[in-house]
This record gives sequence, structure tokens and C-alpha cells, in this order.
Amino acid sequence: MNLVLATQNPGKLRELKELASQFDWLKLELAPADFDPEETGSTFIENAIIKAAAAAEMTGKLSIADDSGITVVALNGAPGIRSARYCEGTDIDRRRKLLKELEAVPDGQRDGAFVCAMALCDGEGKVLHTTQSEWKGVIGRDERGENGFGYDPIFFLPDLGLTSAEISPEQKNARSHRGQAWRSMLTFLNFLHQNHPK
Repeated sequence: MNLVLATQNPGKLRELKELASQFDWLKLELAPADFDPEETGSTFIENAIIKAAAAAEMTGKLSIADDSGITVVALNGAPGIRSARYCEGTDIDRRRKLLKELEAVPDGQRDGAFVCAMALCDGEGKVLHTTQSEWKGVIGRDERGENGFGYDPIFFLPDLGLTSAEISPEQKNARSHRGQAWRSMLTFLNFLHQNHPK
């Protein structure tokens, strides 16, 4: 089964390949170089569908997309779907903005969650399956760890006493929002493969 991953991010491709390593029938590839759909959805699921459908229409192949971000209770769910566009600049700038906005929020009220939605479309862009998962934690007060990207260095996991940038890739894959959503999607893909092998 050939599956287009609706992204230009080779790191994401590598991560999902590792999590699907037991399914030797599944072949993942990146979207074409000019892939750049406008994400106009109002939810993670809507944006995942937009990206998956765009990749399917470009390639004529089964396509999958994820849309993810961080939601913070004290900010009424922000940054949410705007996580990657929270402000101009780099990941560091976005983390600093979030920490600044939460400066006055006391320790017991800094709950947040990483959210990942995934959508699978057939070669004509029709939605076959969607899934969404979240990974709950707390927004820390400073940056810690070198392993992650995005908001990982400020996403604190109380049960481990570490941020998601301080745990190993294996620990992260076992717990993370993307890992959970992808495992759920793999269950559906495996069902599809067994019933419609090609």
C-alpha cells in the first residue's frame, strides 16, 4: 500500500515510518515539492482533511495528513490551530510568546495539551477515516531539554518530572499525541489492507 504523507517534512516522515515498521506492506512517501495548500479550517480535523485531500488530488494516491498544535486552558484553547503561526519568527519566538502570555498564571492553572488530528483520503480526495488524540501536560515556566522541537521544551509532564524535550524519542512516540493518532490510523490502514490488499 503506497501512502502519500501530506507534508514536506522529512523528520515527520521518518517518525511515522519508525512507528509503522512492523507493517512491511505500507510504503510512505512525501508530497510533491510544490505541495502547499492553504489551511483554512477552523479545527485540527478540518485542516488535516484539507491537506490530505490536496495531496490526493495532486498525486492520485491514497494520502494522509496530520494537523497538530498545543492548546492551553488558561488561554481558552490558544494557540490551537495557529500554533505554528502563533507569531512571526522561529519556534523559540513562539515559545517565548506563550511563556510571556502565561507569566501571571499560577502553577495550578497552567494545564495544556498537544493535539494531533489525522485524515486519510483516497486518490480522488474522498475522506476515508479521521482520528484525533491529545497528550495532556502543563506549560512550564522555562525551557528545558534538547530532544524535541516546537513547544516541547516548555511542555512539562508531571508524572515524569520532565519536559517532552527531555524524554527519549522512544518514550515520546509511546506517549505523544502524534504517536497515539498514528497508531489509531494504522489500525484502520491494516483493516483496509486486509480487506482490500493492493
